Amino acid sequence: MGKKVVIVGGVALGPKTACRIKRLDATAEVTVVDKDEFISYGGCGIPYYVSGDVQEIEGLMSTSAHVLRDPRFFKNAKGVVVHKQTEAISIDRKEKTVRVRNLVDNEEKTLAYDKLVLGTGALPFVPPIPGADLPGATVVATPRHAIDIKEKIAKGQVEKAVVIGAGPIGIEMAEALTDLWGVETTIVEMLDQVLPGPVGKDFAVPLKNHLEEKGVQVLVSEQVTKILGSVETGVTGVETTKTTIPCDLVVMSVGIRPNTNLAKAAGLAIGATGGIIVDEMLRTSDPDIYAGGDCVEIMHQVSGQKVHMPLGSLANRQGRVIGTNVAGGRATFSGTIGSLCVKIFDMTVARAGLTLKQACAVGFDAVSTVVSQADRAHFYPTQEMMCMKLIADRKTRVVLGVEAIGVLGDAVKARVDAVAALLATKPTLDVISNLEVAYAPPYASAMDIVNSAANALENTIEGRHRPVSVDEFVTAFETENACVLDVRSAVQAGPYMKRYGERWMNIPQENLSGSDVAQMNRKPLYLICGSGPRSYEAQLFLRSQGVDDTKNVQGGIKMMQLTFPEYTTFDDDNESPH
Repeated sequence: MGKKVVIVGGVALGPKTACRIKRLDATAEVTVVDKDEFISYGGCGIPYYVSGDVQEIEGLMSTSAHVLRDPRFFKNAKGVVVHKQTEAISIDRKEKTVRVRNLVDNEEKTLAYDKLVLGTGALPFVPPIPGADLPGATVVATPRHAIDIKEKIAKGQVEKAVVIGAGPIGIEMAEALTDLWGVETTIVEMLDQVLPGPVGKDFAVPLKNHLEEKGVQVLVSEQVTKILGSVETGVTGVETTKTTIPCDLVVMSVGIRPNTNLAKAAGLAIGATGGIIVDEMLRTSDPDIYAGGDCVEIMHQVSGQKVHMPLGSLANRQGRVIGTNVAGGRATFSGTIGSLCVKIFDMTVARAGLTLKQACAVGFDAVSTVVSQADRAHFYPTQEMMCMKLIADRKTRVVLGVEAIGVLGDAVKARVDAVAALLATKPTLDVISNLEVAYAPPYASAMDIVNSAANALENTIEGRHRPVSVDEFVTAFETENACVLDVRSAVQAGPYMKRYGERWMNIPQENLSGSDVAQMNRKPLYLICGSGPRSYEAQLFLRSQGVDDTKNVQGGIKMMQLTFPEYTTFDDDNESPH
């Protein structure tokens, strides 16, 4: 008789572990239990089912060959026994048994194990506010939640919705409600930006602008204090710290917590993040019990700190490691660098590593740069502008993080992935500057934006480049009567000169050397071009001519357009501002 393995959790980690064990040890007796009615589904695809991009809920639970991953499939194709709607209620570590209860008939039984695997996932956090339990107020954690939301909308019962929380799932749900169903949707976020964990505020503002362009109202620095309605009427609105918003549906997406109740009760060690403590082989404090996925804490390979990182991609990789080890191998999981990408209507944002704020918080002397550049050769007809931020430690020049936003999502993700693959090796800026990425005009520039970002940050650290963010520039322009030198063409700069008068000068870069430098000796002088490189070169030239008090606007007009469209939008007829 083979080794007995019990796996608690049947979403991502559990099925991956089970299948890996059976591939390596056909004699193993593998049993998976999960309390849900759905198993082995792609949780990150739930918003895309609501949006209609995934037509049927079974699509989230099917193989690439369109075979439904149900208990019958696992029994016949994988040799794994799966009990769904079965809850693990206790672990007896001394006797090496798990007590389980069938949630349909309440029958209990005991399962013996040689090795136990915990993939209990995470629980959605329900904010402690009045009305959170009303009909029409819901989290989005399982396919059942998605089915209920979609059915309610399809019946015409939802005209207005409020999404609490501007994290990835909250934003994806807002897009789903707005784009397919035409539901008037408002996002309420208590912090001062959308995606407060994944990206810095300078990239969050363009994303907020884009959401609003697409019809989603976004309220930041505002908190829902009460959900209005009754058991009879369901949700009728929400009260916030600033206003009241009528609605028929409230989606609560304010984070998740590791589901460690079973592990705690069994006396397993729990970390400061609330997740189960595991070693590199993903063993818990009991060597016969493994754990992975959303219920554990793992090492962040850039910060060196333990983090809770709930991602389906990590859970699948961890499942393979656990399966290998349960079958007698010695695989390891070294941690995470926090890669993430999110589609937001027509834009994509991707990131990896640490944000500038996070890097500073853990003790790095962090500095960042923002560059704008075409994601393909500038002459190729389908090129789109992309913005990238690179974060590094000032002293060691080790790269700590990367963020990018753009229209062509595959291009954005590819650039971030290129840097992400190196972050665990602690690459310095010169490594990224010389990173070799595949080049062809339909796909990239000869000097890719990844290389350009590293070069720009190196120039900043060495003092050659004196940058300013678009936010700092706009503040100075509004409050300090600051002056601008625009080094683009007269045609491009013309509308700005007409709007802002003598405060907005224009001398194309190619004409700078023959110009009267004295007229530019204004303190400070802000330099700008389309994306940043020309104005940087202008900064170097002016410095050589004794004009030293200049600041280059990072990301140029492109970042201005994304962040402050009111400064860059003109009437087509008379070139006056809208």
